Amino acid sequence: MVLLCFSHLKWDFVYQRPQHLMSRFAKEYPVYFIEEPIIHDKADSYSLHSPEENIYVVKLYVCNSNLQYDQQLQQLLTLFIEEQKIEKFISWYYSPMFTSFTTHLEPVITVYDCMDELSAFKSAPSKMKEAEEKLLQKADVVFTGGNSLYRAKKHLHHNIHAFPSSIDKNFFMQARNIKTEPADQQNIPHPRLGFYGVIDERFDIDLIQKAAGAKPGWHFIFIGPLAKISKEDLPHRNNIHYLGIRSYNELPAYISGWDIALVPFALNESTKYISPTKTPEYLAAGKPVISTAIEDVVHPYGDLQLVHIIHSADEFIETATQVLNTSKERCLKKTDAFLAATSWNNTWQNMHELMQSAMNKKQIPIHKKTEAYV
Repeated sequence: MVLLCFSHLKWDFVYQRPQHLMSRFAKEYPVYFIEEPIIHDKADSYSLHSPEENIYVVKLYVCNSNLQYDQQLQQLLTLFIEEQKIEKFISWYYSPMFTSFTTHLEPVITVYDCMDELSAFKSAPSKMKEAEEKLLQKADVVFTGGNSLYRAKKHLHHNIHAFPSSIDKNFFMQARNIKTEPADQQNIPHPRLGFYGVIDERFDIDLIQKAAGAKPGWHFIFIGPLAKISKEDLPHRNNIHYLGIRSYNELPAYISGWDIALVPFALNESTKYISPTKTPEYLAAGKPVISTAIEDVVHPYGDLQLVHIIHSADEFIETATQVLNTSKERCLKKTDAFLAATSWNNTWQNMHELMQSAMNKKQIPIHKKTEAYV
């Protein structure tokens, strides 16, 4: 059995949900991670490389002179499957837009992991919703990236399940004991308020601009790539530091030197259904967290008083001031108790069982090669 994962996010972009899950599925069978097609001026082709054991990143290159774009992609994908001698496979989708050239495929089952409401994102294709309708009709099982997204879509499919952001706890708990900071952060004064992740249209520019202007002695650190937003659009002050992209493995070292971790998202259509993975990661790192009122952060993290929820720049400044004046010896027992049952391993296992159930209905056994996640 092979898993074909169709992803709008590149493998070597920010390490998040697709990478966490596919790395675990690779313990069971080969995973081909197929990225969005790349238009170029040469003949149609594909490339293949393996960033991790049993994971193969596939890049599809399509000539820009081709008039039958979807037809050419369909042929290229068929060629790839034939040359790789792939027979039985699972189709796993992160973006409905891949359905335009994959309808000819005959997978054992089709999985739609709807991690975000992509139709609400900036520059989303006009046919996104239409493509999702087709994918929902084809899918055997559907997962959502958060509870609010599940509530919005639960009436659209008979076999849909919520799987909110999960965490690799032990990895991020390293931040509690790291003493040596990265060189580019060492000389930034305290207090430090940090964020890592993609900086895009979801970023609350006004909030950071006002807070940094009102508190010139506070230093705001942002780690991550820019997407669909220009550097000129961001707030720029002496106490705002953009450190750029850092690898996933480097994150605990950066977080270890922060006083507060931030989830500074604007409240708009693109953030209506998001479930930020960084929320539990910050908590595992042992940092106090301040977030805007994102639905899937308010419930459950705000309700349980694990995260400070704010609604304005003034409220942010007031809350951050209180946090900075609180003893650094915070009790982490409540946080750790909440996170105890949360892990990407558990998420993967639960998804795998639901996929097995879908296969059983078709009387197709799923091959279990290993008991890597007990």
